[in-house]
Amino acid sequence: MKHYKSLIELHKDNGFPPPEHPQFSIYQCNHACSIGDREFTSDFYMIGFKKLISGVILYGRTKYDHQCGSMMFFKPRQIIEMKNLEMDEDGFLIFIHEDYLSGHTLHNDIKKYHYFDYETNEALHLSPGEEKTIWELYHKIETEYRNNQDEYSRELILANVDTMLKYSQRFYKRQFLNRTEISGKTVTKFNDEINRYVANGMLDIKGLPSVHDIAERLNISAGYLSDVLKQESGKTALEHIHIYLISEAKNKLIGEDKSVSEIAYALGFENLSYFSRLFKKEVGISPNLFKKQLLN
Repeated sequence: MKHYKSLIELHKDNGFPPPEHPQFSIYQCNHACSIGDREFTSDFYMIGFKKLISGVILYGRTKYDHQCGSMMFFKPRQIIEMKNLEMDEDGFLIFIHEDYLSGHTLHNDIKKYHYFDYETNEALHLSPGEEKTIWELYHKIETEYRNNQDEYSRELILANVDTMLKYSQRFYKRQFLNRTEISGKTVTKFNDEINRYVANGMLDIKGLPSVHDIAERLNISAGYLSDVLKQESGKTALEHIHIYLISEAKNKLIGEDKSVSEIAYALGFENLSYFSRLFKKEVGISPNLFKKQLLN
């Protein structure tokens, strides 16, 4: 598998013009915009906008949902494949070597944009108005990139990249709401999957369900799942798992003649002290005191 450390090498291998900067480059696609014909990894963040008619985009070994005008976000060292891409309009690619961010606030801030971790069919689908906003920002970046770069260029380029990422975050929140209206509440689907996990005896086999376990069952990425749940309910996926397990624990403490440790292990907790801390955090008292109050 090819790993690109250098933008110069990536541009050369794909027939792009040489980059204007060794750590930052852009490329505007004209109806065709593939990168190689095989899987690759890189040291770059990548931002892409495409309206695809056909072709394959894989990220983290899962297919991107690329209907309509789609933005895609890739982080360094993830497996990517783009081949046989045909677009009905122009698109663009932005490449940012992680070293280009060193010493800039975006070096840390870019990590808070969870959509760089979305792996399965969760591209950002833009409305016409949103497309216009993104293209305007791209052209501002392009102007700075094409000019003779000076001491202000990097700051201005990254300021516009940061603005593009902020708008993308806003547009994703709109997408969460719109898709929820179409497909139903994610919270309900999430809880249904936890119920199935428990009913199928997975607590005994795998222990506590992870966010990744439930996300995989819902065929979405763990990061996207947590962001949708946060948007819908104000709580993350992990918090919902904890709420479910504590509700089950309370039910067992009330209805079953078992010790706290037996109930904890039955719910998949390998560590009794972790269960007790989590229970106290959610309920306000320890499971022992909760059970004692019921007996009294």
